Amino acid sequence: MSIRRSATALALVALAALALTGCAAGAADERAQVVVTTNILGDVVGEIAGDEAAVTTLMKPNADPHSFEISAQEAALMESADLLVSNGLGLEEGLQQHLDRATEAGAPAVVAGEHVDVLDYASEGGAADPHFWTDPARMVDVVTAVEAALLEVPGIDGAAIRANADGYLDELAGLDAEMTAAFAAIPDERRALVTNHHVFGYLADRFDFRVIGAVIPSGSTLAAPSAADLRQLASAVEEAGVPTIFAESSQPDRLVQVLASEVGVDVEVVELFTESLTEPGEGADTYLTMMRTNTERIAQGLTR
Repeated sequence: MSIRRSATALALVALAALALTGCAAGAADERAQVVVTTNILGDVVGEIAGDEAAVTTLMKPNADPHSFEISAQEAALMESADLLVSNGLGLEEGLQQHLDRATEAGAPAVVAGEHVDVLDYASEGGAADPHFWTDPARMVDVVTAVEAALLEVPGIDGAAIRANADGYLDELAGLDAEMTAAFAAIPDERRALVTNHHVFGYLADRFDFRVIGAVIPSGSTLAAPSAADLRQLASAVEEAGVPTIFAESSQPDRLVQVLASEVGVDVEVVELFTESLTEPGEGADTYLTMMRTNTERIAQGLTR
């Protein structure tokens, strides 16, 4: 090949590269950018936003919302978001500095916990319980708040957002009815819950359960139980005659197994999905799936 032909070929390659680059830039997602902290809220927000916004969820599947970390790039994305959605009420302990920085930078924000009827931990001096998603009725308020915030984002089709929100509210109503029917079959003396840590206060409030206690006597998985805590809880479990105690998917169940052995009776340990969604096919890849799986396991565990 001659030098002239070589140069021509190189020029054509360069032009092709430029054309591809231009196409890539043109194909960049120009939709509104919504950033969500937890994957439970990420799923819900994604359903409401539909195709009207690009939703980025920071928390990976099977992670712990109390302690997950993000990259510098993700932190920058929070600050430039058209809308930032977080749980609040102290849940995202490891992320709070980034949330504060993003709101100070002017990112529009929805803190879901500010839009629900909040319960306090009975054993923690009035500290707010952030696990409101275990009650689907409270998630109605979250959907309404996110819908209102999305309607304020420039460039979004309001009719599409309203239709998506209405459809998801129907899904929540169906879920609530299913949970009510499933839990109605549990005898009053069996309506007691023991878990890794205090996560079911809202479910108990909505569906008339008693929370006997938790292996970790705290709203955070970062806390740890003492030997006295375990002995006291073992006595309470034995006295209540609870047939099943529940371990969370985001936390090892070793302490729950220790508690079961301490009680010295036939106590089954059943895994629930409580603070994180899973990968597809693992039992809790959406909020609705997670709640239905937990409802089935609780109902079966407490009626065995």
